[in-house]
Amino acid sequence: MVRLGAHESVSGGLHLAFDRIRQVGGEVLQIFTRNQRQWAAPALTAEEIALFRVAHRQNPNVIVAAHASYLVNLASGKEDLKEKSVHNLVLELGRCAELGIPYVVLHPGSHGGDGIEAGLKRFVGGLDLVLGESRGQVQVLVETTAGQGTGLGSRFEELAYILENSRYPHLLGVCVDTCHIFAAGYDIRSLVDYEVTIAALEKTVGLAKVRFFHLNDSKNELGSRVDRHEHIGNGCIGLGGFSNLLRDCRFADLPMILETPKGESLEEDRENLQTLRSLL
Repeated sequence: MVRLGAHESVSGGLHLAFDRIRQVGGEVLQIFTRNQRQWAAPALTAEEIALFRVAHRQNPNVIVAAHASYLVNLASGKEDLKEKSVHNLVLELGRCAELGIPYVVLHPGSHGGDGIEAGLKRFVGGLDLVLGESRGQVQVLVETTAGQGTGLGSRFEELAYILENSRYPHLLGVCVDTCHIFAAGYDIRSLVDYEVTIAALEKTVGLAKVRFFHLNDSKNELGSRVDRHEHIGNGCIGLGGFSNLLRDCRFADLPMILETPKGESLEEDRENLQTLRSLL
């Protein structure tokens, strides 16, 4: 059975995200455990941990993931940035372990002009440092990207390299973002093109390593390499692409969340989830 949800705000307290996901009828929740655009990350308080764990026990069927800070760039050739990134991610995995969150979604970062190979080697090295310091309670899910600028992760082969070269492959998986792969040139709109894309994913990464999905339509055309999310069915992917994915029994048990645009209201999440469920 397909399990759908959304990335929700933690405004007012981490535990309140469970109220928000319940209000939109979601079964999967993604959050930021700390401000995603600041390096400073205060430790969790005992009260925060207790409230979150109680809320999760009250919503036992909700699958939870955290998204790492957007500032983290383990592929950077700048030593100070890489050190800060390693430290930030170590703290992130620690917070998730305290909260009982099993997944952290992570962007592969940017090579900064030094080339894909150099960037991937640095990313794997930095990630292994992080995983070596972790308690092994949290899996890192490397996310597919649109390939803007010098960003890594727009080709399935790059994700496969990470999985194959890490010393901790058992702690790694992949998060597939529909907008990102579409912008990177992987078409999913027709059933034929969808099957070609999934065959490429299986050949490189392996479907067993796919643990999570981000369901986002794309404001930009196929192969644009521009990461701009749109509401489901209102973008360049269209309803057909999401129908292909949601009806694929190979992914029927995997958690899938929205990262579509929204304001203060939760109505957009309700509408997007309703649209997705209508395709099942």
